[in-house]
Amino acid sequence: MKATLSNYRQSPRKVRLLVDVVRGKSVDAALVELTHASKRAAAPLKKLIESALANAVNGGAKREELFIDRITVDKGVVLKRYQPGARGRSYSIHKHTSHVHVSLATHNHDA
Repeated sequence: MKATLSNYRQSPRKVRLLVDVVRGKSVDAALVELTHASKRAAAPLKKLIESALANAVNGGAKREELFIDRITVDKGVVLKRYQPGARGRSYSIHKHTSHVHVSLATHNHDA
């Protein structure tokens, strides 16, 4: 009931804005939120949650009982690039990447 998105080419700070919105919600509510979000990370996050959902359903879980138990955004590798600067200097540009991990769980109605 897990899925991982590795080396996504957007900074973790920007991806966390969306992750904080969907954390703890049911899978269907999270997918609706991401469908209507106007951030660039919305489409990859939606695809990631759908992948975790498919893993869970193939494992025998019921879709209606699933919710996002854990979703984290970690810092990935930083791509270092250089741009010409004034007076023959070079200025560094850091292109940040993210690793997103999602884990789904089922609601226990017995408890």
